[in-house]
Amino acid sequence: MTVVVADTGDIEAIEKFLPRDATTNPSLITAAAEMPKYSGIVDDTLLAARKELGDAAAPAAVANLAFERLAVEFGKRILAIVPGRVSTEVDARLSFDTTATIAKGRQIIAQYEAAGISRERILIKIASTWEGIQAAEVLEKEGIHCNLTLLFGLHQAIACAEAKVTLISPFVGRILDWYKKDTGLDYAPVEDPGVLSVRAVYEYYKKFGHKTEVMGASFRNTGEITELAGCDLLTISPGLLAELEATEGELPRKLDPAIAAASPVERISMDRATFDAMHAENRMANEKLAEGIAGFSKALVHLEDLLAKRITVLETEAVPA
Repeated sequence: MTVVVADTGDIEAIEKFLPRDATTNPSLITAAAEMPKYSGIVDDTLLAARKELGDAAAPAAVANLAFERLAVEFGKRILAIVPGRVSTEVDARLSFDTTATIAKGRQIIAQYEAAGISRERILIKIASTWEGIQAAEVLEKEGIHCNLTLLFGLHQAIACAEAKVTLISPFVGRILDWYKKDTGLDYAPVEDPGVLSVRAVYEYYKKFGHKTEVMGASFRNTGEITELAGCDLLTISPGLLAELEATEGELPRKLDPAIAAASPVERISMDRATFDAMHAENRMANEKLAEGIAGFSKALVHLEDLLAKRITVLETEAVPA
């Protein structure tokens, strides 16, 4: 019914569960980079960045280059395990800059292709701002496939489909978080606002024949996952994959393309004005998109700080007594 994707930068976890694809984000890469078992990948990436920039470059400059390369280094190792694709994210701080996002997407693909990895196995992960979606449209025309992330509203999903992006990642758990905080209520999986949001996107896509794949993401519990059985893909954390693995029972299909195609939804033609208006009206999507970009940006700043400190340590250790 559904392709399972691992949502982690932990290579050992991916080896354990053997998903078809894997996704990462700045927070997950930062978490993996702080694990002692991956210190070799971090150190090698830092030293390569130092060699490329030269001895005169400041540690901060070396760290900045290294953090760009680190996600690709993890991606290369993940691709040695999974048979499918890995998503690698553009710097979240560029989320409102179409030109810079296009340039970063091309750079990421160039790094993978220099390592002998086909662009068909890479998804460039971009925040679902209007600017990010326009960047993805340009990249897709160049054969660079994109995963539009931090997606919380139907307006974002429609814009992505009309831009012909390969895949979207609607954030189920973060939508639930917002509604629980806003209403003070708990929600059963079948009425979970995040589940209902993905269901609406899925129905819209199947109704109007959009080829963009729907990959539910950001889950808080296995109930959300089982309620979306039949979704094109679901990207799931190792903890929830373990819970699912330990659970036995019936797993009925909840999302079906034939049923969705018969739904009574109406087509919405998307342009910048419509997108902005729908985004402004959707308080949850507005707040969660801004919060997500800020969170990923903060993770990148934290990672750059860690890398700057680490290159200083490495170079101190390399100095002869």
